[in-house]
Amino acid sequence: MPTSAPENPSPSNAGLTKMRLTTLTDYALRVLIYTGAHSERLCTISEIAKAFDISQAHLMKVSQLLAQQGWITTVRGKNGGLHLSKSPQEIPLGAVVRSIEPDFNLVECLGPNNHCRLTGGCALTCILNGALKAFWQHLDCYTLADVIARPGLPVLAQSNQPIAISR
Repeated sequence: MPTSAPENPSPSNAGLTKMRLTTLTDYALRVLIYTGAHSERLCTISEIAKAFDISQAHLMKVSQLLAQQGWITTVRGKNGGLHLSKSPQEIPLGAVVRSIEPDFNLVECLGPNNHCRLTGGCALTCILNGALKAFWQHLDCYTLADVIARPGLPVLAQSNQPIAISR
């Protein structure tokens, strides 16, 4: 039986490093959300960059990776852009995150280069593996359709026309 943990982190825990997704994964999910919400047309890197206030250079890298992983299709040329390769219902969030994140080795003993002296006698490995399993099980319950189905996201409520970019 686990001991009880505090319901809310105390101020003394506030400065600790928290588990978080990389910026690359964050931006990848935003690109998928945006293109999924505008599935009736091609979306451009420049309009997505403007919608989320993200550099176009970062989004070029993200879109290239998403295309390599098969989540989006890119169309080159003057009238080019991005669109989802599958319907939003066929894009599981857990699979997207797994395909983008480099690893989920929360501590050394969960990784391939484990040199921890506690290995084999420490319960932390099992506890953290259980937490990761719960994280993935929860994320695997949702698809991109669940995210874009929520009304009221201001950046998604724009017209069906691309954003005009002034130069």
